[in-house]
Amino acid sequence: MQKKFFGSLLLIILLNVLVKPFYLFAIDAQVQNTVGSEDYGIYFSLLNFSFIFNIMLDIGITNYNTKNIAQHPNTVAKYIGSILGLRLILGFTYFFITIGTALLLGYNDIEMKILGMLSVNQILAGLILYFRSNFAGLHWFKVDALLSVLDRFLLIIICSVLLYSSWIETPFQIEWFVYAQTLSYGVTALFALLLTFIKIGKVKFKLNRLFNRAILKQSTPYALLILLMMMYTRMDAVMIERLLPDGKAQAGIYAQGFRLLDVVNMFAFLIAGLLLPIFSRMIKKKEDIKSVLHSSALLLVGAALLISISCSLFAEPLMDLIYRHNVVSSSSVFSWIILSFIPISAGHIFGTLLTANGNMRLLNQMALGGITINLTLNFILIPIYNAQGAAIATLFTQSITVLVQILLVLKVFRLDVNRTHLLRLAFFGISLLLLGYPVTTFYPNLLGLLLLVSLGVVLMFILKIIHLKAIFNLLRERI
Repeated sequence: MQKKFFGSLLLIILLNVLVKPFYLFAIDAQVQNTVGSEDYGIYFSLLNFSFIFNIMLDIGITNYNTKNIAQHPNTVAKYIGSILGLRLILGFTYFFITIGTALLLGYNDIEMKILGMLSVNQILAGLILYFRSNFAGLHWFKVDALLSVLDRFLLIIICSVLLYSSWIETPFQIEWFVYAQTLSYGVTALFALLLTFIKIGKVKFKLNRLFNRAILKQSTPYALLILLMMMYTRMDAVMIERLLPDGKAQAGIYAQGFRLLDVVNMFAFLIAGLLLPIFSRMIKKKEDIKSVLHSSALLLVGAALLISISCSLFAEPLMDLIYRHNVVSSSSVFSWIILSFIPISAGHIFGTLLTANGNMRLLNQMALGGITINLTLNFILIPIYNAQGAAIATLFTQSITVLVQILLVLKVFRLDVNRTHLLRLAFFGISLLLLGYPVTTFYPNLLGLLLLVSLGVVLMFILKIIHLKAIFNLLRERI
């Protein structure tokens, strides 16, 4: 199982490394550079607003479905039609709740138009995630990996024409970016449906009241967890835009700092998507999960330490490379918020294990505490420090919640702390800081960042955070 995890992980990382960084630098950042921080700030705030009620689209069905199919593969063809019918109802519910809430908050006509399309995009993205959960549950990780990058690949093609083509004489509008996403998600959803027909068989849409009631009852704990976590991870931009006089511009600055975190977190999220069905099946078969837990945690947290510390120390050169405006302001935001990738990465490991084991009540209590901490800190820090205050609140909230998750895993699974791995990671993080400060002094540019990352990778091999022997064996088996 461990070999299958790392083989699938290599494929997913390869595809995402090829597509998503290019999307980040050549498309998403250039959209903000073209339309300006204020217009992009409106879009970014509305995008995060559309995420808040995203749970209405799913009610936890996707996570429940992945776990259930991993443990009972034969049920996928039986229930897929009924679940698609249920998702249709949930899509309409989500749309009306999101638009209704926005009207109550006083958004203007232009903002409502953008939010309406973003809501459609969320519906399509949720549908894609559901199809992917079927493939992941069946351990068809290659299909899942392909679908994980297809929408971004299509968006790159469409936006490249709109941004860089000489055929387009009208200045780029932020609405175009939203419409391009709609088209990309739509095509990907259709392709996922076609693959479902090929891989699983004929699908008939059904509206089964008894089935809907049963599935909602079983998936409600997953839904509550997602809702609570969405609130303390996506409210920042909305609160910045609503609490500050120059909220739209500050939301745009926050988006500049947040963008790189969002991109690196995509890779961690993909790993969590692999781990959920693997953990679920191992728990079902009563297999020992320690080897997969320890190896995945060591690798992912080690990589997060390298990325977060290096990027935080070289925040300004990175922001200057990507953006034309507000480089200094966004650097201060980024230097704080990228550090939250460390606890976020650990949360993807330990939170996924608790989800696979069905400890939803414990996770929901943890998430409720996270909301309380995050909202309190945002109300205090945003008026004082603007967008940087939200970044500090995010780092503190994520650190507290992941510490709780680790303690829960140790208690629920009766595990001891792996002191060897913990000491390796602690020594690695301290070494990066000690190396980083002289490197930033002599090479305060991207060359210094490359040097620090290179030294960090070497150190990961020395400390056996990355095992050369395991990689060689895996590659030999794949070949």
